[in-house]
Amino acid sequence: MFYWLHRTRRVVQTWQVWLGGAIALCLIAAHALVAADLLYADVQALVKLGARAAGSSRAERASEYLISEYRKAGYQVEIQTFTYPKFADAGSSLITDGKTIEAWALVRSVAGNVTGQLVAVPNFGRTEDFKAVNVRDQIAIVQRGGGLQFAEKIENAAAAGAIGILMVNNQPGNVRGMLLKASTIPAASLSQEVGTSLLQQAQSTSILAALRVRAQPNAIGRNVIAHLSDVKQPQLIIGGHYDSVEHSPGANDNASGTAVVLGLARSLSKSPQARQVWFVSFDGEEDGLKGSEAFVDRATSQFLTGLKAMLNFDMVGINDRLLLDGSGAVSAIASSIHGTVSSNQLGGSDHLSFKAKNVPTLFFFRGKDPNYHSPGDKIVDPRLLRETQAAALKIIPTILNQTSSR
Repeated sequence: MFYWLHRTRRVVQTWQVWLGGAIALCLIAAHALVAADLLYADVQALVKLGARAAGSSRAERASEYLISEYRKAGYQVEIQTFTYPKFADAGSSLITDGKTIEAWALVRSVAGNVTGQLVAVPNFGRTEDFKAVNVRDQIAIVQRGGGLQFAEKIENAAAAGAIGILMVNNQPGNVRGMLLKASTIPAASLSQEVGTSLLQQAQSTSILAALRVRAQPNAIGRNVIAHLSDVKQPQLIIGGHYDSVEHSPGANDNASGTAVVLGLARSLSKSPQARQVWFVSFDGEEDGLKGSEAFVDRATSQFLTGLKAMLNFDMVGINDRLLLDGSGAVSAIASSIHGTVSSNQLGGSDHLSFKAKNVPTLFFFRGKDPNYHSPGDKIVDPRLLRETQAAALKIIPTILNQTSSR
Protein backbone atom coordinates (compact mmCIF):
# COMPACT_ATOMS: atom_id res chain seq x y z
CA MET A 1 0.00 0.00 0.00
CA PHE A 2 2.82 2.38 0.94
CA TYR A 3 4.61 1.60 -2.37
CA TRP A 4 1.42 2.26 -4.31
CA LEU A 5 0.87 5.60 -2.53
CA HIS A 6 4.51 6.61 -3.01
CA ARG A 7 4.37 5.69 -6.70
CA THR A 8 1.08 7.58 -7.14
CA ARG A 9 2.59 10.66 -5.49
CA ARG A 10 5.59 10.53 -7.86
CA VAL A 11 3.26 10.23 -10.87
CA VAL A 12 1.24 13.21 -9.69
CA GLN A 13 4.41 15.26 -9.12
CA THR A 14 5.67 14.32 -12.58
CA TRP A 15 2.39 15.41 -14.12
CA GLN A 16 2.51 18.67 -12.14
CA VAL A 17 6.00 19.42 -13.45
CA TRP A 18 4.97 18.55 -16.99
CA LEU A 19 1.80 20.61 -16.72
CA GLY A 20 3.68 23.56 -15.27
CA GLY A 21 6.19 23.42 -18.11
CA ALA A 22 3.44 23.12 -20.69
CA ILE A 23 1.63 26.15 -19.25
CA ALA A 24 4.86 28.15 -19.27
CA LEU A 25 5.49 27.22 -22.90
CA CYS A 26 1.93 28.17 -23.79
CA LEU A 27 2.30 31.53 -22.07
CA ILE A 28 5.57 32.20 -23.91
CA ALA A 29 3.99 31.22 -27.21
CA ALA A 30 0.93 33.34 -26.47
CA HIS A 31 3.13 36.33 -25.60
CA ALA A 32 5.05 35.88 -28.85
CA LEU A 33 1.81 35.71 -30.83
CA VAL A 34 0.48 38.86 -29.14
CA ALA A 35 3.76 40.64 -29.85
CA ALA A 36 3.61 39.52 -33.47
CA ASP A 37 0.01 40.72 -33.73
CA LEU A 38 1.01 44.14 -32.37
CA LEU A 39 3.92 44.40 -34.80
CA TYR A 40 1.69 43.58 -37.74
CA ALA A 41 -1.04 45.89 -36.45
CA ASP A 42 1.46 48.75 -36.39
CA VAL A 43 2.43 48.06 -40.01
CA GLN A 44 -1.21 47.91 -41.07
CA ALA A 45 -2.02 51.17 -39.27
CA LEU A 46 0.79 52.99 -41.09
CA VAL A 47 -0.01 51.44 -44.48
CA LYS A 48 -3.66 52.38 -44.09
CA LEU A 49 -2.62 56.05 -44.02
CA GLY A 50 -1.20 55.74 -47.55
CA ALA A 51 2.07 57.20 -48.81
CA ARG A 52 3.91 58.96 -45.96
CA ALA A 53 6.15 61.32 -47.92
CA ALA A 54 8.00 63.68 -45.59
CA GLY A 55 6.19 66.98 -45.21
CA SER A 56 2.79 65.53 -46.15
CA SER A 57 -0.31 65.44 -43.99
CA ARG A 58 -0.14 61.63 -44.04
CA ALA A 59 3.36 61.67 -42.63
CA GLU A 60 2.13 63.98 -39.88
CA ARG A 61 -0.72 61.58 -39.10
CA ALA A 62 1.81 58.73 -38.99
CA SER A 63 3.87 60.66 -36.45
CA GLU A 64 0.73 61.20 -34.36
CA TYR A 65 0.06 57.45 -34.39
CA LEU A 66 3.61 56.77 -33.18
CA ILE A 67 3.35 59.41 -30.46
CA SER A 68 0.20 57.76 -29.16
CA GLU A 69 1.69 54.24 -29.19
CA TYR A 70 4.92 55.28 -27.45
CA ARG A 71 2.93 57.06 -24.76
CA LYS A 72 0.76 53.97 -24.25
CA ALA A 73 3.98 52.04 -23.64
CA GLY A 74 4.95 54.49 -20.88
CA TYR A 75 7.39 56.73 -22.70
CA GLN A 76 7.81 60.47 -22.80
CA VAL A 77 7.73 61.71 -26.39
CA GLU A 78 9.41 64.68 -28.04
CA ILE A 79 8.89 65.95 -31.57
CA GLN A 80 12.00 67.28 -33.28
CA THR A 81 11.02 69.31 -36.33
CA PHE A 82 13.40 70.25 -39.13
CA THR A 83 13.05 71.99 -42.47
CA TYR A 84 14.74 71.40 -45.80
CA PRO A 85 14.13 72.49 -49.40
CA LYS A 86 11.54 70.24 -50.98
CA PHE A 87 8.17 70.88 -52.53
CA ALA A 88 5.51 69.34 -50.35
CA ASP A 89 1.76 69.07 -50.58
CA ALA A 90 0.41 69.28 -47.04
CA GLY A 91 -2.99 67.95 -48.07
CA SER A 92 -4.66 69.87 -50.91
CA SER A 93 -8.36 69.36 -51.51
CA LEU A 94 -11.47 70.45 -53.37
CA ILE A 95 -14.67 70.88 -51.36
CA THR A 96 -17.96 70.79 -53.23
CA ASP A 97 -21.49 69.89 -52.22
CA GLY A 98 -20.27 69.16 -48.70
CA LYS A 99 -17.75 66.57 -49.91
CA THR A 100 -13.97 66.79 -49.66
CA ILE A 101 -12.11 65.49 -52.71
CA GLU A 102 -8.37 64.82 -52.66
CA ALA A 103 -6.44 67.09 -55.01
CA TRP A 104 -2.72 67.15 -55.73
CA ALA A 105 -0.96 70.48 -55.77
CA LEU A 106 1.24 70.92 -58.83
CA VAL A 107 4.93 71.20 -57.99
CA ARG A 108 5.74 74.92 -57.56
CA SER A 109 2.10 75.94 -57.46
CA VAL A 110 1.44 78.96 -55.31
CA ALA A 111 -0.47 78.07 -52.15
CA GLY A 112 -3.92 79.49 -51.60
CA ASN A 113 -7.58 79.03 -50.70
CA VAL A 114 -10.08 80.16 -53.33
CA THR A 115 -13.84 79.78 -53.68
CA GLY A 116 -15.90 80.09 -56.84
CA GLN A 117 -17.94 78.33 -59.48
CA LEU A 118 -16.31 75.43 -61.33
CA VAL A 119 -16.15 76.42 -64.98
CA ALA A 120 -15.52 73.62 -67.47
CA VAL A 121 -13.09 74.79 -70.14
CA PRO A 122 -13.66 73.07 -73.51
CA ASN A 123 -11.02 70.99 -75.23
CA PHE A 124 -7.62 71.31 -73.52
CA GLY A 125 -7.37 74.90 -72.35
CA ARG A 126 -5.84 76.80 -75.25
CA THR A 127 -6.28 80.58 -75.40
CA GLU A 128 -9.27 80.26 -77.72
CA ASP A 129 -10.84 77.63 -75.42
CA PHE A 130 -10.88 80.10 -72.54
CA LYS A 131 -12.54 82.69 -74.78
CA ALA A 132 -15.52 80.34 -75.13
CA VAL A 133 -16.33 80.50 -71.40
CA ASN A 134 -16.22 83.05 -68.57
CA VAL A 135 -13.76 82.01 -65.88
CA ARG A 136 -13.21 85.47 -64.36
CA ASP A 137 -13.14 85.15 -60.54
CA GLN A 138 -14.01 81.46 -60.91
CA ILE A 139 -12.14 78.13 -60.77
CA ALA A 140 -11.31 76.63 -64.15
CA ILE A 141 -11.43 72.86 -64.62
CA VAL A 142 -9.80 71.45 -67.74
CA GLN A 143 -8.67 68.18 -69.25
CA ARG A 144 -4.96 67.30 -69.16
CA GLY A 145 -3.18 66.82 -72.50
CA GLY A 146 -3.84 68.24 -75.96
CA GLY A 147 -0.17 68.98 -76.50
CA LEU A 148 -0.14 71.74 -73.88
CA GLN A 149 2.14 71.86 -70.86
CA PHE A 150 0.62 72.39 -67.42
CA ALA A 151 2.21 75.85 -67.30
CA GLU A 152 0.52 76.91 -70.55
CA LYS A 153 -2.92 75.98 -69.26
CA ILE A 154 -2.26 77.88 -66.03
CA GLU A 155 -1.05 80.97 -67.88
CA ASN A 156 -4.11 80.91 -70.14
CA ALA A 157 -6.42 80.53 -67.14
CA ALA A 158 -4.76 83.40 -65.26
CA ALA A 159 -4.89 85.61 -68.34
CA ALA A 160 -8.63 84.95 -68.59
CA GLY A 161 -9.11 86.01 -64.96
CA ALA A 162 -9.44 82.61 -63.23
CA ILE A 163 -8.60 82.50 -59.51
CA GLY A 164 -7.61 78.85 -59.58
CA ILE A 165 -7.34 75.87 -61.91
CA LEU A 166 -7.89 72.12 -61.75
CA MET A 167 -6.34 69.65 -64.21
CA VAL A 168 -8.21 66.38 -64.79
CA ASN A 169 -5.81 63.54 -65.46
CA ASN A 170 -6.24 61.78 -68.82
CA GLN A 171 -5.02 58.46 -67.42
CA PRO A 172 -6.19 56.32 -64.48
CA GLY A 173 -5.19 57.78 -61.14
CA ASN A 174 -3.76 61.20 -60.43
CA VAL A 175 -0.58 62.93 -61.58
CA ARG A 176 1.81 65.31 -59.83
CA GLY A 177 2.38 67.94 -62.51
CA MET A 178 5.71 69.73 -62.53
CA LEU A 179 6.12 73.45 -63.20
CA LEU A 180 9.45 75.11 -63.96
CA LYS A 181 8.49 78.25 -62.05
CA ALA A 182 5.90 79.29 -59.51
CA SER A 183 2.34 79.63 -60.78
CA THR A 184 0.40 82.87 -60.39
CA ILE A 185 -2.80 81.10 -59.25
CA PRO A 186 -3.38 77.96 -57.14
CA ALA A 187 -3.12 74.92 -59.42
CA ALA A 188 -3.95 71.29 -58.62
CA SER A 189 -4.84 68.03 -60.34
CA LEU A 190 -7.68 65.54 -59.91
CA SER A 191 -7.68 61.84 -60.65
CA GLN A 192 -9.32 60.68 -63.87
CA GLU A 193 -11.89 58.71 -61.90
CA VAL A 194 -13.11 61.71 -59.88
CA GLY A 195 -12.26 64.59 -62.18
CA THR A 196 -13.94 63.32 -65.36
CA SER A 197 -17.41 63.20 -63.83
CA LEU A 198 -16.88 66.57 -62.16
CA LEU A 199 -15.79 68.10 -65.47
CA GLN A 200 -18.90 66.74 -67.16
CA GLN A 201 -21.18 68.04 -64.39
CA ALA A 202 -19.62 71.51 -64.59
CA GLN A 203 -20.54 71.68 -68.28
CA SER A 204 -24.25 71.69 -67.48
CA THR A 205 -24.59 72.44 -63.75
CA SER A 206 -23.59 75.31 -61.50
CA ILE A 207 -21.10 73.91 -58.96
CA LEU A 208 -19.77 76.06 -56.12
CA ALA A 209 -16.39 74.79 -54.92
CA ALA A 210 -13.58 75.68 -52.56
CA LEU A 211 -10.07 74.84 -53.72
CA ARG A 212 -7.43 74.48 -51.00
CA VAL A 213 -3.90 74.22 -52.36
CA ARG A 214 -1.53 73.54 -49.46
CA ALA A 215 1.72 73.75 -51.35
CA GLN A 216 4.95 74.24 -49.41
CA PRO A 217 8.36 75.10 -50.93
CA ASN A 218 10.03 73.43 -47.95
CA ALA A 219 9.25 70.16 -46.24
CA ILE A 220 8.78 70.17 -42.48
CA GLY A 221 9.98 66.85 -41.10
CA ARG A 222 9.09 65.40 -37.70
CA ASN A 223 11.40 63.04 -35.81
CA VAL A 224 9.55 61.18 -33.04
CA ILE A 225 11.82 60.66 -30.02
CA ALA A 226 10.67 58.41 -27.17
CA HIS A 227 12.39 57.73 -23.85
CA LEU A 228 11.59 57.29 -20.19
CA SER A 229 11.37 60.48 -18.16
CA ASP A 230 14.66 62.07 -17.05
CA VAL A 231 16.75 59.96 -19.45
CA LYS A 232 18.87 62.75 -20.91
CA GLN A 233 21.90 60.72 -22.00
CA PRO A 234 21.12 57.33 -23.54
CA GLN A 235 23.79 54.78 -24.27
CA LEU A 236 21.90 53.37 -27.24
CA ILE A 237 19.76 54.81 -30.02
CA ILE A 238 17.29 52.38 -31.60
CA GLY A 239 15.71 53.82 -34.72
CA GLY A 240 14.22 53.50 -38.17
CA HIS A 241 12.48 55.83 -40.61
CA TYR A 242 8.70 56.01 -40.88
CA ASP A 243 8.41 58.10 -44.05
CA SER A 244 7.90 56.50 -47.46
CA VAL A 245 8.38 57.62 -51.03
CA GLU A 246 5.46 59.35 -52.67
CA HIS A 247 2.82 57.02 -54.16
CA SER A 248 3.96 54.05 -52.02
CA PRO A 249 2.24 52.99 -48.79
CA GLY A 250 5.64 51.73 -47.61
CA ALA A 251 4.79 48.50 -45.79
CA ASN A 252 8.26 47.01 -46.00
CA ASP A 253 9.99 50.35 -46.61
CA ASN A 254 9.69 51.17 -43.85
CA ALA A 255 6.62 50.49 -41.73
CA SER A 256 8.35 47.17 -40.99
CA GLY A 257 11.37 48.77 -39.32
CA THR A 258 9.18 51.35 -37.60
CA ALA A 259 7.04 48.57 -36.11
CA VAL A 260 10.07 46.63 -34.86
CA VAL A 261 11.48 49.74 -33.15
CA LEU A 262 8.10 50.32 -31.50
CA GLY A 263 7.94 46.63 -30.56
CA LEU A 264 11.37 46.82 -28.93
CA ALA A 265 10.24 49.85 -26.97
CA ARG A 266 7.24 47.91 -25.67
CA SER A 267 9.34 44.84 -24.82
CA LEU A 268 11.97 46.83 -22.91
CA SER A 269 9.63 49.33 -21.22
CA LYS A 270 9.65 47.59 -17.81
CA SER A 271 13.32 46.60 -17.88
CA PRO A 272 16.34 48.51 -16.50
CA GLN A 273 17.63 48.66 -20.08
CA ALA A 274 14.84 51.09 -20.99
CA ARG A 275 16.64 53.78 -18.98
CA GLN A 276 19.64 53.46 -21.27
CA VAL A 277 17.83 53.76 -24.61
CA TRP A 278 16.19 56.38 -26.81
CA PHE A 279 13.82 55.16 -29.51
CA VAL A 280 13.69 57.40 -32.59
CA SER A 281 11.37 57.23 -35.59
CA PHE A 282 13.07 59.33 -38.25
CA ASP A 283 11.35 61.36 -40.95
CA GLY A 284 12.81 62.39 -44.32
CA GLU A 285 15.03 59.35 -44.88
CA GLU A 286 13.77 58.92 -48.43
CA ASP A 287 14.90 62.46 -49.26
CA GLY A 288 18.48 61.78 -48.23
CA LEU A 289 18.60 60.85 -44.52
CA LYS A 290 17.27 64.30 -43.60
CA GLY A 291 15.80 63.31 -40.23
CA SER A 292 18.82 61.44 -38.89
CA GLU A 293 21.13 64.18 -40.18
CA ALA A 294 19.09 66.77 -38.31
CA PHE A 295 19.24 64.61 -35.18
CA VAL A 296 23.02 64.19 -35.10
CA ASP A 297 23.68 67.78 -36.19
CA ARG A 298 21.70 69.10 -33.22
CA ALA A 299 23.20 66.65 -30.74
CA THR A 300 26.15 67.82 -28.65
CA SER A 301 29.51 66.12 -29.03
CA GLN A 302 29.14 64.93 -25.44
CA PHE A 303 25.80 63.29 -26.26
CA LEU A 304 27.21 61.48 -29.30
CA THR A 305 30.35 60.39 -27.44
CA GLY A 306 28.15 58.91 -24.73
CA LEU A 307 26.46 56.56 -27.20
CA LYS A 308 27.66 52.97 -27.30
CA ALA A 309 25.82 52.33 -30.56
CA MET A 310 22.97 53.17 -32.91
CA LEU A 311 20.78 50.29 -34.14
CA ASN A 312 18.86 50.95 -37.36
CA PHE A 313 15.97 48.88 -38.77
CA ASP A 314 15.00 49.31 -42.42
CA MET A 315 13.07 46.91 -44.69
CA VAL A 316 12.85 43.91 -42.36
CA GLY A 317 9.46 42.48 -43.35
CA ILE A 318 10.27 40.62 -46.61
CA ASN A 319 12.94 37.98 -47.45
CA ASP A 320 13.87 35.21 -45.01
CA ARG A 321 17.52 36.07 -44.46
CA LEU A 322 18.21 38.80 -41.91
CA LEU A 323 21.32 40.74 -42.91
CA LEU A 324 23.40 42.71 -40.42
CA ASP A 325 25.96 45.38 -41.26
CA GLY A 326 28.04 46.83 -38.45
CA SER A 327 30.82 49.18 -37.50
CA GLY A 328 32.96 49.53 -34.41
CA ALA A 329 32.80 47.18 -31.42
CA VAL A 330 29.12 46.34 -31.97
CA SER A 331 30.02 44.49 -35.15
CA ALA A 332 32.01 41.90 -33.16
CA ILE A 333 29.25 41.65 -30.54
CA ALA A 334 26.58 41.04 -33.16
CA SER A 335 28.77 38.54 -34.96
CA SER A 336 29.28 36.48 -31.81
CA ILE A 337 25.52 36.26 -31.29
CA HIS A 338 23.96 36.36 -34.76
CA GLY A 339 26.70 35.08 -37.03
CA THR A 340 27.96 36.84 -40.13
CA VAL A 341 27.99 40.63 -39.95
CA SER A 342 29.16 42.58 -42.98
CA SER A 343 30.76 46.01 -43.01
CA ASN A 344 29.80 48.83 -45.39
CA GLN A 345 28.17 46.40 -47.82
CA LEU A 346 24.46 47.13 -47.39
CA GLY A 347 22.40 50.03 -48.71
CA GLY A 348 22.37 53.51 -47.22
CA SER A 349 19.99 54.32 -44.39
CA ASP A 350 19.81 56.42 -41.23
CA HIS A 351 22.65 54.65 -39.43
CA LEU A 352 25.07 56.34 -41.83
CA SER A 353 24.35 59.75 -40.25
CA PHE A 354 25.54 58.34 -36.90
CA LYS A 355 28.48 56.53 -38.43
CA ALA A 356 29.63 59.84 -39.93
CA LYS A 357 29.82 61.16 -36.34
CA ASN A 358 31.91 58.14 -35.25
CA VAL A 359 29.05 56.40 -33.43
CA PRO A 360 29.25 52.58 -33.79
CA THR A 361 26.28 51.29 -35.77
CA LEU A 362 24.39 48.08 -36.49
CA PHE A 363 22.02 47.91 -39.46
CA PHE A 364 19.21 45.31 -39.63
CA PHE A 365 18.06 44.73 -43.22
CA ARG A 366 16.53 41.96 -45.34
CA GLY A 367 17.24 43.33 -48.80
CA LYS A 368 15.03 44.80 -51.49
CA ASP A 369 11.83 43.14 -52.66
CA PRO A 370 9.85 43.30 -55.94
CA ASN A 371 7.56 46.02 -54.54
CA TYR A 372 10.39 48.33 -53.49
CA HIS A 373 9.37 52.00 -53.85
CA SER A 374 6.13 51.08 -55.62
CA PRO A 375 2.38 51.27 -54.94
CA GLY A 376 2.50 47.51 -54.39
CA ASP A 377 4.48 47.80 -51.14
CA LYS A 378 1.49 46.82 -49.01
CA ILE A 379 2.37 43.60 -47.20
CA VAL A 380 4.99 42.14 -44.86
CA ASP A 381 5.45 38.77 -43.17
CA PRO A 382 4.61 39.04 -39.42
CA ARG A 383 6.97 36.15 -38.69
CA LEU A 384 9.92 38.10 -40.05
CA LEU A 385 9.06 41.11 -37.91
CA ARG A 386 8.99 38.90 -34.83
CA GLU A 387 12.29 37.23 -35.76
CA THR A 388 13.97 40.59 -36.33
CA GLN A 389 12.83 41.82 -32.92
CA ALA A 390 13.99 38.61 -31.27
CA ALA A 391 17.44 38.92 -32.87
CA ALA A 392 17.77 42.49 -31.62
CA LEU A 393 16.69 41.56 -28.09
CA LYS A 394 19.56 39.05 -27.94
CA ILE A 395 22.12 41.66 -28.98
CA ILE A 396 20.96 44.76 -27.06
CA PRO A 397 21.86 43.59 -23.50
CA THR A 398 25.42 42.70 -24.55
CA ILE A 399 25.93 46.11 -26.16
CA LEU A 400 24.66 47.89 -23.06
CA ASN A 401 26.82 45.75 -20.74
CA GLN A 402 30.06 46.50 -22.55
CA THR A 403 32.35 48.95 -20.78
CA SER A 404 33.48 50.67 -23.96
CA SER A 405 32.37 50.75 -27.58
CA ARG A 406 35.05 52.93 -29.15
